[in-house]
Amino acid sequence: MKLLYSPASPYARKVLVLAHETGQAGAIEVVTAGTSPVAGAPDVSPHNPLGKVPALILADGTCLFDSRVICEYLDMRSEGAHLFPEGAERWDALTRQALADGMLDAALITRYERVMRPEPLRWQDWDAGQIAKIVAGLDRIETFVADMPVLDIGTIAIACALGYLDFRFPDLAWRDGRPATAAWYAVFEGRPSMTATVPPQG
Repeated sequence: MKLLYSPASPYARKVLVLAHETGQAGAIEVVTAGTSPVAGAPDVSPHNPLGKVPALILADGTCLFDSRVICEYLDMRSEGAHLFPEGAERWDALTRQALADGMLDAALITRYERVMRPEPLRWQDWDAGQIAKIVAGLDRIETFVADMPVLDIGTIAIACALGYLDFRFPDLAWRDGRPATAAWYAVFEGRPSMTATVPPQG
């Protein structure tokens, strides 16, 4: 399998963390691919017409995207641990994944607004609205983080979202006023799967 990814992508990191946790990291060739929200992605578009990473190319040439689909596929083929639970626990895990991914959606478009859009065209209300979504998500996580399972797709997604906030939004200081989330993440970020996938600084 070949994973098209960006080292800074939190969605790609989620895939790689799950691959490590299910013992499949060695079966995936990781290939850096350039993407942009305003330009073409010649390395990616032939496989994913949306031009986004991560995209997983299988041995028969089939391409899977986005991160949620890839993670479920890798979990299905895992011969060891399975991180998509069954029954009521499944819906809880998927909802936590959706919450984390929604926070990342807001964070990424905020970064594009701040970094890529010409300054005279930036919309402050848009920026504030997206940050408010991230803050609301963080506040919701604080209410249930102590009761989360040790490891499933929901915890992986939340950890990758928090890691991205550290990476791109340190001024948000998300730990302030959220001691339970901060304590949980301090432990989770030490997992080998997380330390192996830390995005490069810069």
